Amino acid sequence: MIRILDIAFKDLLQLSRDFKTFMFLLIMPILFTFLFGYAFGGFGGNESDSRVPVGYISLDDNWVTDELHDLLDKSEVIRLDENIFRSASDLEKLVADGELAAAIIVPDGYGRAVLKDKTIRLTVLADTGTQAWTTIEAEILTAASRVDGAVRTAAIMEQFELEGVPFDYAFDEMLAAWDEPPIAIKETSSLVIEEGGENNALAHTSPGMMLQFAIAGLLTAAQVIVTERKSRTLQRLLTTATRRIHIVLGHFLAIFLLIFTQFIILIIFGQFALQVNYLRLPSATLLVAFTAALCISAMGLLIGILARTEEQAITFSLVPMFVFSGLGGAWVPLEFTGKTFQTIGHISPVAWGMDGFENIVARGLGFESVLIPCAALAGYAIVFFILAVWRLNAAEEK
Repeated sequence: MIRILDIAFKDLLQLSRDFKTFMFLLIMPILFTFLFGYAFGGFGGNESDSRVPVGYISLDDNWVTDELHDLLDKSEVIRLDENIFRSASDLEKLVADGELAAAIIVPDGYGRAVLKDKTIRLTVLADTGTQAWTTIEAEILTAASRVDGAVRTAAIMEQFELEGVPFDYAFDEMLAAWDEPPIAIKETSSLVIEEGGENNALAHTSPGMMLQFAIAGLLTAAQVIVTERKSRTLQRLLTTATRRIHIVLGHFLAIFLLIFTQFIILIIFGQFALQVNYLRLPSATLLVAFTAALCISAMGLLIGILARTEEQAITFSLVPMFVFSGLGGAWVPLEFTGKTFQTIGHISPVAWGMDGFENIVARGLGFESVLIPCAALAGYAIVFFILAVWRLNAAEEK
C-alpha cells in the first residue's frame, strides 16, 4: 500500500507543476461552460417575448371591436405590435420587409356589423407562404369566432327575454367560458425544471464541459507515464520489490484523485456561481462524479500505457475527447437527436455521465435514476483498467 501511495504522490507532484493540467481541468471547462451557456441562452433571462409580432390597426370605434382587440392581445401565440401613427401602407411595408409576420386591419363598422349579424371581414396582410401564417390565421379566426359566437348567444338570450340575463351579461359570460373550456390540455413538468428557468441550458453545458475537459486533461496524466517509460524509471521500478499491479494502481490513484478533485471543484462552482442545482441530491451527485472519475481515470491509464511518445499521448487524449463528447451529448443534448443516434451515443461513457448528472439537475429525478448510469460508468472503468494491465504486461514481456 505504501508503494502505491508513493507512486501516486510522485505523479501528483509532477502534475501540479504542469500548467496544462490546470488549464484543461479547471480553466477550459469554466470558459467553455460560459461560452455554451450564452450560446444556448443560459444567461439570457426569461424576459424575451417569443410570440409572433403582428401589426394592428383599428378603424372602428365600437366595444365589440375592443373585445376582439383584448382577445388578440392576450394571445400566447401572437404579439400585437401597435402604433397609432402607422397607416395601412406602413403595415404593408413592414410585412413585406419581414419586420412583422402579419398585420390586422379592423375596418370601420366591424363592431356594428357583428352586432347585426352581418358578414364583414377583417383585413389581414401576410405572406401566406411562410410557416408562421397557418398559426397566425388560426389564432385570428379563433378570436373572431369567439367574439361572433358570444354576440350571437347573447342576442338569442335577449330575444327569448330570459329574466335576469341581459345582453351584456350573457356576452361577458360567453367570452369568460372560453377561459375554462370543458376539455383542456395541461402540460406539467418537474418542479426542478420549472424552478431552473434560465439555468436549464447550464444544467446541460456545465456537466458536459466538465466531462469533456476531464478527458482532455488526461493528456498531461498520460505524459507522466510516457516520460516514466522513456526515462526508464518504469524499468528500474520493476527490478525492485514493487509489483506491476502496485505501479498500475499508483498511477491510477493519482489520475483518479486529480479528476475527482476537478469534479468536486467544478460542481461547487456550478452550484454557487452558475446556480446549477447539483446539491439537490448530494449523494447522487457524488456517486456520479465518483464513477465518472473512475471511468476517465482508467481511460487515462490505458492511454498512458498505449502511448509511446508525448505526441501519441496528446493524440490518444484529444481524439477520445472529441469523439466521446460529440457522441455522448456533451455539446448538444441527445434528446434533440433521433433514437438511432441516441443508441449509438450511449456507446460513449460520456453519455452515461450526462444521463447521471442531468437526471439530478435537469430532470428532477431521484437517487435511483443515477444507478444505471453509474453502473455503466463503473463497467467502462473495469474494462479500461483490465485492458491497461493486460497491455502493460504484454509490453514488458516483449
